[in-house]
Amino acid sequence: MIGQLNGILLEKNPPQVLVDCGGVGYEVDVPMSTFYQLPQTGERVKLLIHFVVREDAQILYGFSTPQEKAAFKQLVKISGVGPRTALGVLSGMSVQELTHAIVTQESARLTKIPGIGKKTAERLLLELKGKMADAIAPEGQGITLGVGDHKQNDILSALVALGYSERDAVLALKALPADIGVSDGIKAALRAISK
Repeated sequence: MIGQLNGILLEKNPPQVLVDCGGVGYEVDVPMSTFYQLPQTGERVKLLIHFVVREDAQILYGFSTPQEKAAFKQLVKISGVGPRTALGVLSGMSVQELTHAIVTQESARLTKIPGIGKKTAERLLLELKGKMADAIAPEGQGITLGVGDHKQNDILSALVALGYSERDAVLALKALPADIGVSDGIKAALRAISK
């Protein structure tokens, strides 16, 4: 099984790239989030690979980060969501945005992606609830909201670690002042959740 390719980037034709590894050219489908981070053709590239074997094809899907690969693997586990749809989701939003949409149960954000209707968006939210944060969080880090505020991320991670659902934790977090400290924020969020 192929887990990673490290070689020379020969061609870039979205959403596919061609990578030369020791004289063998591998065609790899990538989401646009990975595509935009690729170097110029002729330069070295490293891609994490998800290898799919079907009756009629063997397809390589490439990603620039472990989080993208983990999110892709979670997406394709869902009934009715194939690799093409999963690539579309990751091309339409970052992994952090996807996680935030799932944590806050925002189906409207997902329906803006071409090919994702209301029913598919609701299925994604339902089946990925509670799974994405663990799958994509780098080791030693908690859920991220994609807002760049470490205090809010720390408060959210603490609430989830205490056993509260991601949705309840995010709702409690939204009620807090933006400049609150971590310790005070956790106390205030716990009071808000217990009401």
